[in-house]
Amino acid sequence: MAKIEVKVPDIGDFKDVPIIEILVKPGDAVTAEQPLLTLESDKATLEVPAPSAGVVAAIVAKVGDKVSMGTPLLTLEAAAGAPAAAAQPAPKAEAAPPAAPPAPAVPIAVARDVAPAPANPAPARPSTLAVDFSGVFAGPAARRLARELDIDLTALQGTGDKGRITVADIKIAARGGGGGGTGLPEVPAVDFAKFGPVETVPLSRIKRISGPRLHASWVNVPHVTHSDEADITELEAFRRALDDAAKADKTAPYRVSLLPLLMKASVATLKAFPAFNSALAPAKDALIYRHYWHIGVAVDTPDGLVVAVVKDVDKKGVVELARELGALSAKAREGKLAPTEMQGATFTISSLGGIGGTAFTPIVNAPEVAILGVVRARMAPLWDGQAFQPRLMLPLCLSYDHRVIDGAAAARFMRRLCDTATDMRRVLL
Repeated sequence: MAKIEVKVPDIGDFKDVPIIEILVKPGDAVTAEQPLLTLESDKATLEVPAPSAGVVAAIVAKVGDKVSMGTPLLTLEAAAGAPAAAAQPAPKAEAAPPAAPPAPAVPIAVARDVAPAPANPAPARPSTLAVDFSGVFAGPAARRLARELDIDLTALQGTGDKGRITVADIKIAARGGGGGGTGLPEVPAVDFAKFGPVETVPLSRIKRISGPRLHASWVNVPHVTHSDEADITELEAFRRALDDAAKADKTAPYRVSLLPLLMKASVATLKAFPAFNSALAPAKDALIYRHYWHIGVAVDTPDGLVVAVVKDVDKKGVVELARELGALSAKAREGKLAPTEMQGATFTISSLGGIGGTAFTPIVNAPEVAILGVVRARMAPLWDGQAFQPRLMLPLCLSYDHRVIDGAAAARFMRRLCDTATDMRRVLL
């Protein structure tokens, strides 16, 4: 039988990703696309699938190894009659965010899985840190987190192999009084069993990964939320007409929700207010204006929220966006989003419209500087100058980074967005 060397496939920009689980052993028979190993980056959990059916001959990697694209993992003896493996597919991914995002972040609960802090107090740091930490023994994930949390790697002593500074070291330093507002005391531990029966259920991988990023974003980004309402009476009638046509498509039926229309309205508004599509430079002394419009959309999955990214929204029509959004949402719920489908967002939309609510404060998905929250539309009486008319009103909530955006700019942005949603002809302007 032909032997196939299974290597780490294209995993986007990720490097030195640890292997956290090996799902097979020598002698196991596997089918094509069956997960073989699990990798875990700082943004996603990635499963490496079998390129074809066969039997595991030898495993050359082990749990804890740091791997990158092209690293050999194991040898597979192809089953008789199995087609030769083509280019290895991208790994399956369970990811996160609000936030995701490739940025300063760690939302809602810093490192409960980190061991008690070793003697590694947070050092005093200069006001502006070197971006590359030249000469420091630390991986890309640790370097990125250090920049996000404003931690000076040159003053830390690593606890990893051969003194390597780990992500855990940086989180511990941040908890111990690091910069950027992260030196917060831990919530006291409570023995809940003293008060009655308890059950401990581990967090899903998505929540374990996204939690620290959300927390870092919340702690490091000065959040402000501005709310407004859009009259979408005509827009909803247009959406229903599009949805009826989509459901009647005999070749490939699909659905048209309000999201594709809001994505187009958001891009038109972002073009009018480019600071909302920018990112704060690492030194915090400049803005990076991005001349592309990739919209992140929070998808509700059984294991938690995942942000799928729709690229080049400005170049796509509503029908194309509806089809792509449906496909990405399905992949997200199945845990099959590729790393590249979760990266590069410039602005995020988090919609709870299908569930309910009147308003909420979404956490900025740093390094983005703003995020739009959407709740359920409701009928309300609106005065037209002569009488009250029933109109469908959509509440919108914009959370933004106050270091980049002030309240007046946010109010103007939201009024422009609401006016655009009310009359989508403004998208053509």
